[in-house]
Amino acid sequence: APRLQVPALVLATDTMTAGVIGRLGNVSETGMLLIASEPLNEDALYQLRFQLAGRSQAMNIGVHLLWSVAATTPGQSWCGFRFLTIADDQRSFIRDWVRAGEESTG
Repeated sequence: APRLQVPALVLATDTMTAGVIGRLGNVSETGMLLIASEPLNEDALYQLRFQLAGRSQAMNIGVHLLWSVAATTPGQSWCGFRFLTIADDQRSFIRDWVRAGEESTG
């Protein structure tokens, strides 16, 4: 699925702990890249909340952590997630958000 770099700082919160675990790197309608600032467990399930520009409400999405690689910044890692539970309106919003971003960057 097409992905779009997140142009602004978008923090992701683990809804189970209410703690910020990182920031979004890129997003598609099927998953996302997160720059994690907290240790996360590979092959684990998380419930994340984040808000993309142009949406009035934050999205709560169930995700599966597929892989994680240490970043060059100490204490951070690159994490690839796939979306598991996502409302249809949220998936549609992300799809349209990615398309609009692709069109604006040409």
